Formats: sequence, structure tokens, C-alpha cells
Amino acid sequence: MPPRIHAAWTRTLLQLMVVLGAAAVIGALTDHIWMALAIAALGVVAWHYWKLYDLLTRLTSRSRVPPPQGDGVWQETDRMLYRGQQDMRARKRRLIAMLRAYRAVAAALPDAVVVVDRNSQRVQWFNRAATSLLGLQMPGDVGKPIGDCLQPLPVAHWLAQGRRAEPMLDVTSPHASGTRLELRLIPYSEDLWLLLARDVTRIMKLEQMRRDFVANVSHELRTPLTVVHGYLDMLDPAEQPDWAPMLTEMQNQSQRMTQLVEDLLTLSRLEAQESTSDETVSMASMLATLRRELEVLSQGRHTILVEDTSPTDLVGSTRELHSAFSNLVSNAVRYTPAGGRITIRYAPLEGGGAALSVEDTGYGIPAAHLPRITERFYRVSTSRSRESGGTGLGLAIAKHVLHLHQARLEIDSEVGRGSRFACHFTAERLRARDRQYLGVTA
Repeated sequence: MPPRIHAAWTRTLLQLMVVLGAAAVIGALTDHIWMALAIAALGVVAWHYWKLYDLLTRLTSRSRVPPPQGDGVWQETDRMLYRGQQDMRARKRRLIAMLRAYRAVAAALPDAVVVVDRNSQRVQWFNRAATSLLGLQMPGDVGKPIGDCLQPLPVAHWLAQGRRAEPMLDVTSPHASGTRLELRLIPYSEDLWLLLARDVTRIMKLEQMRRDFVANVSHELRTPLTVVHGYLDMLDPAEQPDWAPMLTEMQNQSQRMTQLVEDLLTLSRLEAQESTSDETVSMASMLATLRRELEVLSQGRHTILVEDTSPTDLVGSTRELHSAFSNLVSNAVRYTPAGGRITIRYAPLEGGGAALSVEDTGYGIPAAHLPRITERFYRVSTSRSRESGGTGLGLAIAKHVLHLHQARLEIDSEVGRGSRFACHFTAERLRARDRQYLGVTA
């Protein structure tokens, strides 16, 4: 117990003893000692009740009157409660100042910030940028469902995904004509979501300029490459034995550059697309084609397995999906040493959907490279990539094809044990086969 509190208790007990002692003396003089003690005790109890009542009255009224002077228990209690109230008011002022500062920061952000109730999906608060970018009006839209406020944006299904919601890219602003937005949903508590809207109009224009530049340059390179390749084909290494190694290398590099130009054009075309065709893709035929390509590329150097255990076909573009799957197959051959095993598997997923995966027992990919493996021209090992060929655009093309089909690419790999590239398709992209081709083909 602190010395100040101990001293207050001591003084209060001494006062009580003095009162009772005086009552005993008066009672002895009047021959009514017990009555005098009882009256004194009742007086002490009444006084304490009065102090307690006064304390509760001041607490409920939130009075800021300084505590009375004194050195007893009640005076010390008053001082402690007064200091507690002062500290609480100081903390409250600091919290209010911090809240105002945070609101000022949020209001000054160029990105729209909207606080949404998780259960009711109603707007709780938004900053000024939400008015210019999303058309929200204060205070009329506070308390309204966020889906109604952002019409005609298709946000209802997106919000239903909650923590699994992917950013909505390149969405037209419902308020500012010609403005492109990126919407992002951030669950930051159990009850509240943060909806962020960012103006990406300038970024999209720059991206379009980049795509146009790559497409135009690639297209212009086609003609000179065709001429060079044609003249190289006319030169017979047998007639010029001294030049044979150089001519062979020039032909190989010309073909590689031609393939690079074709891949760049393909990637530019995919990036410019916003949707794809909805034809039925026969997975039995697709798997048979991939197996034939794999056998041609492998030249008997690998063990090949093709497994088909899903009774479904895909909905999309046969040409584009074949391009994506073929890139995964060629990568597996390129990075799996002789004697390894390559497996193509088409199987259903738990919870709906299906996945086409290409597994190998090759070199594997270090974990540090996995987040960037689908970037254009990204190489895990430059020397090995050059030796094995390839343009460095295969996975980028596969990723864009899957994006157009509302699918995703999942990559698992371990150095020395191989890699697994799986294309996950949602149930909306599946159709039941007229005839089921299930089983395992070696």
C-alpha cells in the first residue's frame, strides 16, 4: 500500500477511535455508555454514507470540481478519482485528435476510401475522393447498401467473396466518364471492410501504349526476319563446308528470333482481349494432342503419363487453351533431364471445378523465384534457359490465356524434385461430356 494511502487510513482510524472514545466518556458521565456508543457509531455510519452519496453524485454528474482538501480516506479517494478522470479525459482528447488526424489523412487521399459494414454491406463512411470517383454523396449514401450506391458496377458477387476477393481491375467509374478504376477490398476487422478505388486511367493508357509499341515493333520485324530467314535457307552448308557451323547457328538464331516475334505478337493480342470465345473444348482430343506433342519433343527420353479423370470438357477458346497447355508441356520437356517422368493430369477439384496439371521430375524452381516466374522474359537460370531454348514468354502467355478464361495458374516446385503447373478452372467453365473418356494412358 502506498505511504499516502496508509497515512490516510491511519488518520481515519484515529478519528474513529477519538469519536468512540469521546462517546464512551460522555456515556460514562451520564450512566448511558452503550447508548452513547450506539449513537456515535450510527453517526459515523451516517457520515460515511453521506460521503459515499456525495462521491456517487459527483461521478454521475461528471463534475470537474477539484477534490476537497483534507487528509482522510474520503479525501484521498476523491483525489484518486479526480486524477483518474483527468487522465481519462486526456486520453479521450488524444484519441479524438488521432481520429481527426486519421480522417483528415483519409480525406486527403487521392484514392477513394469507403468503410463498409461486413454483415449488412452498408456504407459507414467515405472520403472526398469517393464522391469524385464513385459518385457517393454525404450524408445521403451513408447507411445505404454499397451495391446500390455503385450501380451499374457488378460488385455484389465480388463483395460476397470477402477475404478471397481479387482486385477488380480496369472498371469504368460510375460517376466520372472515361475514368478507369481499380477496386480492392480489404477486410480489416471482423465487422468492417475497407473498399479502395484507385484511378488507373493514366496507367491503363501507358499500358496500352506499351502494348501497341510491342505489337508494332514485332509486326515490323516480321518482314526483315522473313527475308533473312529466306536467304539463309537458300545457302546450302554442304556447298560451303567451312561455313557450315556458322550457317547452322545463324539459321537457329533466326528461327529463335522469329519465334520470339510470334510470341510477342501473341502476348500483345491476348493483352488487348477482354473476353474469349465460348466454344466447347474437347478435353479428350486436347489431351491426345498434348500427348503427341510431348512424345515428339521428348524423343523417347522421358516416361510419359496422361491421366484423364474428369468427366467434363472446358468452355473457351481451343486455340488459346492449346497454346497455354502446350507451353507448359514444352517447359516440362525442356527442364526435365533424360530418364525423368512427365505427367499430364486432368482431374476434378474439391468444391467444384477442374484442373489440368503438368508435373515433371526435373530441376525444380527455387522458392524465391516462384512469385516472378510468370513475368515476361524472367529467367531462373539464364545459362540453362539459353541452352534449352525458349523465348521466356511461355508462362506469361499461359497466364494471360487463363486470365481470359477466369482461371488461375498454380505453381508448386522444389529444387531437385520437380515442378507442378496446374491450371484451375471454375465450375462455370465446365460442361459435361457427351461421352466420358476416363482412365490413364501411358
